[in-house]
Amino acid sequence: MARRKGRNVDGILLLDKPQGLSSNQALGRVKYLLGARKAGHTGALDPRATGLLPLCFGQATKVSGWLLDADKRYVAVARLGVETDSADMDGEILAESPVPAITDEDLARLERGFTGDLEQVPPMVSALKKDGRRLYELAREGVEVDRPPRPVRIHSLNIERLADDRLRLEVHCSKGTYIRSLVTDIGEALGCGAAVEELRRTGHGAFAADAMWTLEALEQRFEEGGAAAIEAGLLPSEAALSGWPQLHLGAAGAAALRHGNPAGAEAVSERIAGVSPAADEPEAGGVLVRLHGPAGEFLGVGLEAGDGTIRPRRLFVTG
Repeated sequence: MARRKGRNVDGILLLDKPQGLSSNQALGRVKYLLGARKAGHTGALDPRATGLLPLCFGQATKVSGWLLDADKRYVAVARLGVETDSADMDGEILAESPVPAITDEDLARLERGFTGDLEQVPPMVSALKKDGRRLYELAREGVEVDRPPRPVRIHSLNIERLADDRLRLEVHCSKGTYIRSLVTDIGEALGCGAAVEELRRTGHGAFAADAMWTLEALEQRFEEGGAAAIEAGLLPSEAALSGWPQLHLGAAGAAALRHGNPAGAEAVSERIAGVSPAADEPEAGGVLVRLHGPAGEFLGVGLEAGDGTIRPRRLFVTG
């Protein structure tokens, strides 16, 4: 493909990442179709995995950090009775064991035992770094290193039996959760081992899978209407912050924030309640809010202190 000069494109696209592509490869395909100058994804999916991958373009990259920190939802199929060096069925088989008879009570016990706050050891095939190198790079060389367990939270877990040697998992979890590690731990609890056979992300923060685009659909749009046809389908940057509290400001307050200065409580003309990601973080010094100008335009993210003062946290260029 000929190299094109990038152009300014702003917005979020929810990609249904196909199996076999890395997240960076998928991002590169869409970035090329849009001709976008600046782009990034918000939480990698393994090449084997499919599903929801939010792609941020232009100014929308300013909200990517909050998307990286957002909860995720997955559907996975676990193959029982097998252990591999990658914790999925793409890896080399290390051991095979008979699968015990599993009752409904066993499944309920697993759901209870793996819900809540857990300590999880990341898999070797992950993007975490050790001495400056990605763990998956070391794994390819046959090197295994100690990985300290990390705290994660499983908000909900539903397990159903698909076959004697297969389980289907629906998982709602915090950032940093590895489904391969969860499946490995479940296999260990059953005494037979387990590896991921299928993995699909179905939710990411405020985004759900029903709004995704496939690469094939995007390429068809490009053929019919060029980059503009794809750009018309982008979501606004603010969509990533759906459900946050909102503050609508008057002209003076909006102008102060645009210049990097705080605005007083009197600048707020309307307040709409919501759940802030900083609500449980006293050290953050306040509540993260969406900011809107007098014409309803999205200004960006601010921090509302306890005294009502609003300070700019991440602003967008508007007009």
